[in-house]
Formats: sequence, C-alpha cells, structure tokens
Amino acid sequence: MRKEGVLQAQIELAVPFFDVDMLEVVWHGHYVKYFEEARCALLDKLGHNYRHMREAGYAWPVIDLQLRYIRGAQFGQRIIVRADLVEWENRLKIHYLITDAATGERMTRGSSVQVAVEIATREMLLASPRVFVDAVERAIS
Repeated sequence: MRKEGVLQAQIELAVPFFDVDMLEVVWHGHYVKYFEEARCALLDKLGHNYRHMREAGYAWPVIDLQLRYIRGAQFGQRIIVRADLVEWENRLKIHYLITDAATGERMTRGSSVQVAVEIATREMLLASPRVFVDAVERAIS
C-alpha cells in the first residue's frame, strides 16, 4: 500500500465520451487530466491553489509523473480520483488513486512531483517557499 498523505481530496466524475477510444475505454493520456483535477481540489483544500502560487511569485512545474494502469475506465463509468499530499517541504509530491465509484475497485494509481520556480528569475528553488509550507501547516493543524 502506498503512503497515505497528510491531507487528501477527492473528486467524482463520469467518464465522458470524448475521453474514450473506439472500444469505449479511456485513452491512457486522459488519466493525467483526472489527476490534475484531483490535484486542483487538493490545492483548493490547502487554501493555496495555482492562482495563489502565481500571486506569491512561484510556478510549480511537474518534473516527474508516474502512472500504473490496473484496469481501464469505460465510457459512462463513475470514478473517484483521490489525491494525497505526501511531501511539501522541498518539493510537492502527490499520490493519486482512481477507483470505481460503485465497487471501490482500484483502477489506476500514480504520483506527481512538482518543484517551485521563482517566476521573476526562472530559478528552481531547493526548498518550497515559506508561503506554501505555511499554507500546508495551517491546513493540517
């Protein structure tokens, strides 16, 4: 089992027709989009989403992305996408889990790593900005 995060958020969605192939199975690249939706929900829950990040002067590009496909989602299927915050002090690492909403069956898992980049200088930071760390600490306390 993967490490559970200090804070979680989840979304539920029905797989839309435009995300599937001719066999009505979700095209593999769309899982990244589902992860992003859950990550945005998690950042909103932190109170420090992408708008706040930009206003604080930082961009957070994804530098690593891992996915493990277990079972393909199908057109119309309701799925739960969960995002778990597992690291935040030096980088932002999030674990993801996609499950079938009706059965709880695990379908896909993954993780992403993002790092802070100062927008003004385009320099990558070796530690997360204090404004972000403070937001996490407020959310988990």
